[in-house]
Amino acid sequence: MKKTSKRDEGFTLIEMLVVLMIISVLLLIALPNMSKNTDMAGGKSCDATKKLVQTQVGAYEVEHGKLPDSLDVLVAEKYVDHITCASGKKLVLNGRQVVIENE
Repeated sequence: MKKTSKRDEGFTLIEMLVVLMIISVLLLIALPNMSKNTDMAGGKSCDATKKLVQTQVGAYEVEHGKLPDSLDVLVAEKYVDHITCASGKKLVLNGRQVVIENE
């Protein structure tokens, strides 16, 4: 009959703590990079929405011969579905340009 020692039965507490420390360090390295990428993606998404709405302002001007009074007119007449960015920032019309409100 083979005799087994306690060592063969499983992991020790020290081994588990070392693994947890390694995982923690990896998470500390990865999480800031992921949040930075999320912020950058949100900005790019807002820029894309702004360009789309700007294009639709031009289409409205061509069809009606004048600029819309506000961007809400574009939504009402089904030129665009929404005039907000994914981050919740609202787009407004400033002359001929579409800009992010409070910027």
